[in-house]
Amino acid sequence: MLAEGLVKRFGAVVAVAGLDLRVPEGTVLGLLGPNGAGKTTTVRILTTLLVPDAGRAMVAGLDVVRDARKVRSAIGLSGQSAAVDEYLTGQENLEMVGRLYHLGRRVARSRAGELLEQFDLVEAANRPVKTYSGGMRRRLDLAASLVARPAVIFLDEPTTGLDPRSRLAMWDTISGLVRQGSTVVLTTQYLEEADLLADEIVVIDHGRVIAAGTADILKSHVGGERLELTVSHPDELTIAAAELRDLGGEPVLDPHTRHLEVPITGGSGVLIEALRRLDAVGVGVTDVGVRRPTLDDVFLALTGQAPVTVEDEAPVAAAPGRGRRGR
Repeated sequence: MLAEGLVKRFGAVVAVAGLDLRVPEGTVLGLLGPNGAGKTTTVRILTTLLVPDAGRAMVAGLDVVRDARKVRSAIGLSGQSAAVDEYLTGQENLEMVGRLYHLGRRVARSRAGELLEQFDLVEAANRPVKTYSGGMRRRLDLAASLVARPAVIFLDEPTTGLDPRSRLAMWDTISGLVRQGSTVVLTTQYLEEADLLADEIVVIDHGRVIAAGTADILKSHVGGERLELTVSHPDELTIAAAELRDLGGEPVLDPHTRHLEVPITGGSGVLIEALRRLDAVGVGVTDVGVRRPTLDDVFLALTGQAPVTVEDEAPVAAAPGRGRRGR
């Protein structure tokens, strides 16, 4: 999958401003960015729900504008909120999606049963969806996006609103899809989710790509490891700093919290050496550890904002004939 020079405007607002993406088959792309960065607009273009004003995009080897109908047959989409019919049962919802994909009645029924089992919804299969919890609806929505075994799957905030147990189960499901050869584009508010699942991460802001690479590469851009420790007494801080200064960069001290940080390389080996030195001069340590940069650090360094939980882009109506999953 690739996108080159994508542009999308809503009046005077430029939501996507010359965006480029490249996603190898059988990998997960994590798409991150602050509110209004253009993530959801980009997903809508790639899934044929919006037509770009400029640029081009290819999904599953098909042009998203010229071959929109074929693209919709080759992809699955699970949006930010579950789009299921609450008056139908879980079984009926999945069978309906199968029929819309032109699967035969028997095949659609069989596929629905497989997915209900995969997403732990068998006991609720014959209940109206309006009786489902929010987490169950999210799982059913993801199941619906997989009915036709799509080659490319777009997951827009797929675990929003799920409890930790359900989120872990969803992560296992996404990893399983990739092992089976699917290509996944994932937007998420949970940076640990992108860290765990994504082969490559793209950070966008104001409709442009501002950073791309693996999680480790992005983390390396914001600095290396830090030795962090808390001493027993404030007057021990300067002693500790003098002992540890040659292990890395200049120590940063906070007398109020008795906290000290030292930029280092070497991980656990440096930690052991630091503790040996402090013990030799009688400095007491109440807490110690080596901290590595997180994607939260990357996000803050790149965008100047902390990660947020709600996408805040302009609502967009689907173009005629361009419903979700080809409906």
